[in-house]
Amino acid sequence: MNNPHIKIVLTGLMTFALAQLVCLPVGAQVSKEVLESISTPNQVETSIGTLEFLDGAPYPETAAKVYDYLDTMRGVDAFLKGMPGASVQGLMKGARSQGAVECHQVLIFDKLMDSKSLYLTGNTSTMYVLPNLDLERDGPTVVEAPPGMLGAFNDAWFHYVQDVGPAGPDKGQGGKYLVLPPGYEGEVPSGYFVVRPKTYDVWVFLRASIDKGLKAAKKNVTKNLRIYPLAKKDKPPRMKFISGSGKAFNTIHANDYTFYEHLDDVIQKEPLGMLDPETRGLFASIGMEKGKPFRPDARMKKILTNAVAIANAAARSIVWYPRVDGTMKGIELYPDTHSAWLMGWVDKNVFFSGKDGKTMNSDARVMFHYPYTAVTPAMAVTRAGVGSDYGIAYVDSKKQPLDGSKTYKLHIPANPPAKDFWALTMYDNQTRSMLQTSQKLPTVGSQTKGIKQNADGSYDIYFGPKPPKGFEKNWLKTIPGKGWFVALRMYGPLEPWIEKTWRPGEIELME
Repeated sequence: MNNPHIKIVLTGLMTFALAQLVCLPVGAQVSKEVLESISTPNQVETSIGTLEFLDGAPYPETAAKVYDYLDTMRGVDAFLKGMPGASVQGLMKGARSQGAVECHQVLIFDKLMDSKSLYLTGNTSTMYVLPNLDLERDGPTVVEAPPGMLGAFNDAWFHYVQDVGPAGPDKGQGGKYLVLPPGYEGEVPSGYFVVRPKTYDVWVFLRASIDKGLKAAKKNVTKNLRIYPLAKKDKPPRMKFISGSGKAFNTIHANDYTFYEHLDDVIQKEPLGMLDPETRGLFASIGMEKGKPFRPDARMKKILTNAVAIANAAARSIVWYPRVDGTMKGIELYPDTHSAWLMGWVDKNVFFSGKDGKTMNSDARVMFHYPYTAVTPAMAVTRAGVGSDYGIAYVDSKKQPLDGSKTYKLHIPANPPAKDFWALTMYDNQTRSMLQTSQKLPTVGSQTKGIKQNADGSYDIYFGPKPPKGFEKNWLKTIPGKGWFVALRMYGPLEPWIEKTWRPGEIELME
């Protein structure tokens, strides 16, 4: 470039472009402050150390350090965003480990769920029935739902698809649901409630009332629940009901490096349409891409091991100490007093889409999926005398974690507003499942035989390694060295609960 005329022209063009960039008139000098604001010093001190540049160009060592940090951040984000998929996979793997592999093989907790099996915040008060569907294997699949069931279809990413029961098209009378594979374009026969998930794996969550006893509930299920591929409707396979009660097995996703391997299994099986392009790109950036093997090298495996540790800590922080002055407004059950009692859904929004219905609240999504399962709008709608509602307490009245070596007291005021019954169930901090103690069913409530009431009709419930004398039936056992939390459920919640004119006390440490 030795032609002086070309140099003059190029210099003029660059001056004009820079002037436009900083909104200055042509010919004006760019200020030192502006130049500094758009430039990078040769040394920058950050939380990941000193970053070094040659007039804006990073040295190789700086680039390597930044990529390590970027991959760590992406690994953390992948855990927090991938939790729903890993959770559904955990539920299905757990059922298959007990023999519920084919669609007609169904896990049923015919003697209720107890603390032996690991399920996120399961309860001891309703009969769970948990079919698994594989539409890739079986094609269109029929689910004949019994009358009186409550539940929903969730896809492999824990997206809500359809309700079953009073909130569903069968209106609680039972009926035939036809679940179609993603992209299905074949003939759809009449006579079915059609369900169209975006994934091949579908988790079906059903609850049976035990108001008339366990035997009646089980009979209704085993007599009326039928699941079979549509192609076999003329000769469906015989149903097999597998009892999960009293059995030790796991359904919870990993919190270590293997989380990413399990997440990759979901990505490989399901169609691209399960995820939006941004989320698919996030997973691809750390090596998880449909149609390609997930084989991180030693560097990347070390980074992801670190990332999952940070992400797990982030998830637990969001659950135990939600930022009620920020992203988690709407999670407090009693916001006027900043009580320790929390709701399961922020603003009772099961789609985590914010108050405007359009803005994703990723913290709210973590808050739900880390300790809970089953997504349906019906679980977030509180109607007087119908269904159930609940509050969760992860900390005591002073916002400290609940310590299994200490003794605590909770006051339940008189006339708990539940048409059917109320129940308080204890969970393990680590597994978010029922705490495993000598109490097989770690629940106390209005159905507890021998529970003691105070003179005014209220109750005092105790938590600790040993019960206070005379209050053995009002006590839930804890284990020194283990943390715990509780869920207070109202079955058939009444107006005082809904309107919050009745409220439980705080969990108080007994000095």
